[in-house]
Amino acid sequence: MSNIKVVLFDDNDSLRDSITLLLEDSEDLDLVGSFAHCGDVIRNIQQTQPDIVIMDIDMPGMNGIEGVKLIRKNFPSVHILMQTVFEDVEKVFAAIKAGAGGYILKNAESKDILEAIREVYTGGAPMTPSIAKKVLLHFQADPTVPVKEDYHLSNREKEVLALLVQGFSYKMIADKLFITYATVRAHMTKIYEKLHVSSMTEAVAMAINQKLFFKS
Repeated sequence: MSNIKVVLFDDNDSLRDSITLLLEDSEDLDLVGSFAHCGDVIRNIQQTQPDIVIMDIDMPGMNGIEGVKLIRKNFPSVHILMQTVFEDVEKVFAAIKAGAGGYILKNAESKDILEAIREVYTGGAPMTPSIAKKVLLHFQADPTVPVKEDYHLSNREKEVLALLVQGFSYKMIADKLFITYATVRAHMTKIYEKLHVSSMTEAVAMAINQKLFFKS
C-alpha cells in the first residue's frame, strides 16, 4: 500500500519545518508539498496530487477557508485538515462548511496531529476536543432553534450524527454506542440518503447549520 501524500499550507516557516520533520519520521506519510500561501493553490494541488491537505486558516492574501473552497471545488477527492491557533467557533463552522474534514489546533501533540491526518484520510472527522466542546456548548446554549426541515432522522441516527460532529471516527462511534462498525456505516448510508448529501463533510455541515442532533 502506498503512503498517504500530504501537502501543507502555512505561512509560519518554523511550523512548516516542524511538520516536515514530523512527517519524515512517519513510515506511512509523505510530505509532497509545502507552501507559505494559497495564492497558487490550484496549481500547487495539480502538481503534487496529495491525498491530504493540512491548511492554516490565517494567511496573507487568500485565507485558508477560501483555499479550502477552491480545493473542494476543483479536487473533491482531496481530504482537508484545518490547523490553527484559534478556538474560534465561527471559523470552525466556516471551515467545515467550506469542505474541511477535520479541525486541529497547532499546539496539539505530534501523535495527535499524525492521528488526525490518518483519521481524515480514512473518512473520519477529527476535531481537537477543546474545539468540539466549544461547538457543542455553543449549540446547547440555545437548543430550541427550529430546524428548517424535518429529515426524519431516527434517534440512533441523531446520536451517530452528534458523535460525527464531535470528531469521532466510525470505529470510535461503534465503540461509544456498543454497535458494530458495519452498523455505523449502515446508519451513515441512511443519514446521507435522508439529508440528501454525498459526503461526511456535507453531513457535518448540515448538522451544525440546522442543529439536527438537538432536535427532539
